Amino acid sequence: MSPRSGRALATAALAVLLVACGGPGATTGSPASTPSSSAPSPGRSAKSVSAVGRSTPVRLRIPAIGVDTPVMKLGLAADGSVQVPPVTAHDRAGWYEHSPTPGRTGPSVILGHVTVGAYGDGVFRRLGELHRGEKIVTRLENGTAAVFAVTDVRTVAKADFPSDEVYGNVNRPELRLITCGGRRTGDGYLDNVIVFAALTSASP
Repeated sequence: MSPRSGRALATAALAVLLVACGGPGATTGSPASTPSSSAPSPGRSAKSVSAVGRSTPVRLRIPAIGVDTPVMKLGLAADGSVQVPPVTAHDRAGWYEHSPTPGRTGPSVILGHVTVGAYGDGVFRRLGELHRGEKIVTRLENGTAAVFAVTDVRTVAKADFPSDEVYGNVNRPELRLITCGGRRTGDGYLDNVIVFAALTSASP
């Protein structure tokens, strides 16, 4: 992953995502949970798994929190920030196309809403409930299922977003799932929920 696709994304993109999460009339619910201090950092790895070939993600499943969603492709908006999925009744997650595809070396970034305006809960409403070791499956366009295990879940203030850890270069295939979190004020949320995961297997 190039420095441009990492650091440029880190500053402008996430602010837009979090403002977009939930518009007027959205439900709020309780704040996302914070992981325990015993959770490993994203840099700690278990066994090494070989990267897979580049292929666009088309579906995302997270069995522990009931997520099974199509994945759309997200690029850059006119102002240089990262696009976010549209606020619709049929909410979807979105993969940022300038990050590695899931299963490639580097941090693949998938964004989703926590609430979608008057439509209620977003696809990542329960993201903060994930725990270390739980499975995330990305189905790729070429038929491959890239399976990840959660290594860390964090709820962080937007002002303290850990850009280097989320977007910085890593030497293995990893995944970042990002949404809004914490207390809601006006039309926005105060925090981000970030899930870090590492590739454990890949199969046709």
